[in-house]
Amino acid sequence: MPAKKKDKVELRYYDIPQKEGVLVLTGEEWVREYGIGVDYLHFHNLMEIGICRDGCGSLELDQKSMRYEPGMISVIPRNYPHTTNSDPGTRSYWEYLFLDPGTLLRDHFGENVVSRRRFLELLGRDALFGKFAEYPVLTSVCDLILNEMKSKHDFYIERVRGLLMTLLFEIARIMKTSDEPEVKLRTGVGQIHEALKYVEKHYAEPIRIETLAKECHISETHFRRLFSEYIDMTPIEYLNMVRVLRACEMLRSSNESMSSVALNCGFSTVSTFDRNFKQVIGVTPYQWKKDPKNYESRLLEVNVSVQKGW
Repeated sequence: MPAKKKDKVELRYYDIPQKEGVLVLTGEEWVREYGIGVDYLHFHNLMEIGICRDGCGSLELDQKSMRYEPGMISVIPRNYPHTTNSDPGTRSYWEYLFLDPGTLLRDHFGENVVSRRRFLELLGRDALFGKFAEYPVLTSVCDLILNEMKSKHDFYIERVRGLLMTLLFEIARIMKTSDEPEVKLRTGVGQIHEALKYVEKHYAEPIRIETLAKECHISETHFRRLFSEYIDMTPIEYLNMVRVLRACEMLRSSNESMSSVALNCGFSTVSTFDRNFKQVIGVTPYQWKKDPKNYESRLLEVNVSVQKGW
């Protein structure tokens, strides 16, 4: 079937249960005809690992269209445009793992920031897609994680965290030993892919739109137009949204002061942090921290291109 239109890209975000370290999507809900009524790609705030149990169709990976069938696995880095399309009139069954490599590696590497960044660069190099037989260790570890999360026997959280690190190291090993990705001219939403990656990595630092344009090897004027066309918000609006999302994660999982959260998320002052946080979420950081359950419903109102999950 022809590739889907790529005149828009959508951010679909997930929250990971704080203690478990991974979000598992499985069961009857995920037996469906994928791609119905969707003519654009999406990307996630987390790494997505998909395991195809049944059905056939196409997996659109940025500029590549790949056929899938039962017994195939995909590893898609955060911020990587993609979508899944079942063959017309058929249903597929995928199981998914969503994880945050940055958080897991921060716990592992501690203060060794250089090693953590190099590792994250490996994990974000490209998507992986192939048959179970091509990635036997990767598939086996994913199955072990799925089984632990489904059964939730004693010590499952500890076992899953160990398996998640094994999973990340296996992905990094595959990326390290694979051929360097082919350098080619990007088209469609792929033209701003490098900007999304740059924001993800440097959101805590001052970022100029000119810098993002250079990462994409296009003029600043052209970059602004393309970004607004595909993401449906300006580069600055997107940058502030990413910073606010990171702030929400910090507020939920730590007791850092508001000034510390603001600085660590790229806001130079608490007043700037408060103003942007309220623009995105609808309430101040202090109000949100007292009642964080309102986060998801408020974030859904940010922009039509930001959606919860699928």
